[in-house]
Amino acid sequence: MPGAILRGWRGLSARKRTLLALALWVLAWQGVLGGLRLMDKPALSEMQVTLLSGESTNLAALADGKPLVVNLWASWCPPCRREMPVLAAAQQRETGISFVFANQGENAATVQRYLSASQLDLANVLLDRDTTLGFVAGSGMLPITLFYDASGQWVATHLGALSAASLAKKLKPLRAY
Repeated sequence: MPGAILRGWRGLSARKRTLLALALWVLAWQGVLGGLRLMDKPALSEMQVTLLSGESTNLAALADGKPLVVNLWASWCPPCRREMPVLAAAQQRETGISFVFANQGENAATVQRYLSASQLDLANVLLDRDTTLGFVAGSGMLPITLFYDASGQWVATHLGALSAASLAKKLKPLRAY
């Protein structure tokens, strides 16, 4: 396999090799910078958000002094759609933890249509039209879920779809607050 890759690399023109190397370098730096952003989360009170209803608020107000789970999702994202029922059930069950569902880049009509068609009854649905929360989270990947303790400090991030078991594992330390 490595030999085939090397032969393929050598078969490229010098210009294509340079462009490919530059693209790989940019992707590597995005990963490094994203990792650095993951280490430096802003306070919840600094994160202004817009509810599906159009009302403006901040994440601290939605947390209401409780631990907070912020799920970044989109209706076109298959892993997001798979995890939504798990998160919806947790929101109903875990009354000591606040849940926020931040849609990334879609308009209110699209989000409402998806929620209605999926029969998801969610509180705290946000519209993040400019995907600001995704940038703050340090990832362009969906879904991504951020976990904050009751004092508003970021404690964990989960990239990819959450299963019931992986969500339970992430929620366990939050219940201690």
